[in-house]
Amino acid sequence: MTYPVFSDEYFMNEALKEAQKAFEREEVPVGAIIVNQNRIIARAHNMTQQLNDVTAHAEMIAITSASNYLGAKYLENCTLYVTLEPCVMCAAALKWAQVYRLVYAAPDRREGFSLIQEPILHKKTEVISGILENPASSLLKQFFLNRRDLKK
Repeated sequence: MTYPVFSDEYFMNEALKEAQKAFEREEVPVGAIIVNQNRIIARAHNMTQQLNDVTAHAEMIAITSASNYLGAKYLENCTLYVTLEPCVMCAAALKWAQVYRLVYAAPDRREGFSLIQEPILHKKTEVISGILENPASSLLKQFFLNRRDLKK
């Protein structure tokens, strides 16, 4: 049986659905999915407020979920799609998980791993950025505008 091949845009749209869930729960709207053999094996969104855990980033939750699904600690044949560039903590976790590909939508000009000069990701990890950047950025901007309005 053959399965349809989905595009990076298709999978990033699925990550955006997760980001919307975070937005609705008043979490920073970041969503992530992990794909293996063209199938989504993990879905996650930020849960730092809900779990009262600073490490509960979408990427970290997705890595744990995918590892549990595969019964393996390495995600060598997997792609992580995330709506915001991973922070240094998440990038280091991606290195240890040996993720094959990282695809992210919006850059994080304050906390993104690419701000660090030393390589953080696994040497074999392929990185693609800017896939559906505008909708991801718009959701983040709306979230922070809403928060600013609540503080007034």
